[in-house]
Amino acid sequence: MTKFLLSSILILLCLSSFNHNAVQKSTKKPNILFVIADDQSWLHTSLAGDKVVKTPAFDRIAKSGIRFTNSFTASPSCTPSRSAVLSGQAIWRVKEAGLLYGSLPPDLKVYPQLLNDAGYHVGFTGKGWAPGKPNYQGFKGNPTGKEYNSKTSDNVPKGIFNNDYTANFTQFLSNKPNDAPFCFWFGCFEPHRVYDEGIGLRNGKRLEDVYVPSFLPDTKEVRTDLLDYYYEIEWFDKHLARIIKKLEEMKELDNTLIVVTADNGMAFPRAKTTLYDWGIHMPLAVMWANKIKGGRVIDDFISHTDFAPTFLEAAGLKIPKEMTGKSLLPILLSQKEGTVDPNRNQVFAAIERHTICRPNNGTYPSRAIRTKDFLYIRNFEPTRFPTGGPDFVSSNNTYHGDVDAGITKEFMVTEINQKKYPKEYQLSFGKRPNEELYKIANDKDQINNLAENKSYFKIKKELKDALTKYLMETGDPRIKGEDPWQKYAYLK
Repeated sequence: MTKFLLSSILILLCLSSFNHNAVQKSTKKPNILFVIADDQSWLHTSLAGDKVVKTPAFDRIAKSGIRFTNSFTASPSCTPSRSAVLSGQAIWRVKEAGLLYGSLPPDLKVYPQLLNDAGYHVGFTGKGWAPGKPNYQGFKGNPTGKEYNSKTSDNVPKGIFNNDYTANFTQFLSNKPNDAPFCFWFGCFEPHRVYDEGIGLRNGKRLEDVYVPSFLPDTKEVRTDLLDYYYEIEWFDKHLARIIKKLEEMKELDNTLIVVTADNGMAFPRAKTTLYDWGIHMPLAVMWANKIKGGRVIDDFISHTDFAPTFLEAAGLKIPKEMTGKSLLPILLSQKEGTVDPNRNQVFAAIERHTICRPNNGTYPSRAIRTKDFLYIRNFEPTRFPTGGPDFVSSNNTYHGDVDAGITKEFMVTEINQKKYPKEYQLSFGKRPNEELYKIANDKDQINNLAENKSYFKIKKELKDALTKYLMETGDPRIKGEDPWQKYAYLK
């Protein structure tokens, strides 16, 4: 063999090896890390402009990746919100899974199981799909994968879960086959109530720095409660930082698609369980270091039903036709910021039942459409109290059961404070009309209902028609005059 021929063969072998490695690298499945806080509204991150709460881990994901300014949960209640994330579907399509303390239909397709079937190592720590009984109707397995909750921490503050999320994540990784990509759900229990009263103040936060939404009384009690809520957001963020560090140590960070958000808004009156921004507008940061251009802020409207199809497409899997959400990959892979897809100009949200807080298992059915400029809400049962009302003892043993117990609620429902703050009390605990319309630019807190203002009748009709069209297209029983939710069990 001549030296020339030998040299040619070696060059060809090297090129073959290089091409093979390049193909392997380009076709390597991404890891998927979904991170979800429990009860955190969109404004409460450092990058969103809050001057009290500090979220360096969230900020790092956003700065290295993308921060979305218009991300909305499909429902402002724990279980249905999580059902929408997992299934990629609107909550009226997933039957009992669209309710707090519900169950999962046996044939429901959820992205972790689809990824598991495709060879992913799948698991979760903290709060997965909950609360409810997922297997009550025959659904097989855990919808968020194998549970990793055995590792705990000592000496955690009152009201904080003692889950050592990073240790559980580490255990999950130690069980991963060497060549398998992973799909992990980090469901932090914080900042869900209860809070350790005064913990924010004791940790150096100042009452005067708090922004109090205009539907709440601006008092020391409410400001203290908000500071305690901020403290728990920071607890969540510290655990997120540790999990990011673990990924760095494992040299898996660059190939991990990370999504950080929350399930619904803060656990205060007129926030959680409502279709106002304080209930449905969520923080969202997405990072995929070796795949997407970072340092971008995107204003396209995002629904949490979009996450499941995004994860499946990123993994190279087919998106089930049942999913109403749309993959975010075209946005993530673009180089653009601001508005990327002009068609992403609206989202839809809904609620049926949170707690049992009305006679005969009555729900509070509402649907909403949110655009850049307006929020339109249709309340199907305006004669009912959205909170459950002052006279019915709910399944969580309180009045106004759809508002979580805490300093703010206790302060507002006392007779003397109802009289002292009548507007705030009515906004937070009173009945609501059949239709609500709010102009976002002039009314960030959405307290000035324009639905009966003749100047906005044309806009109201356009939004109502768009909402009705979408509900009809996606098969919402409610828009057809049907109410299957009334008979669904409350599986506490």
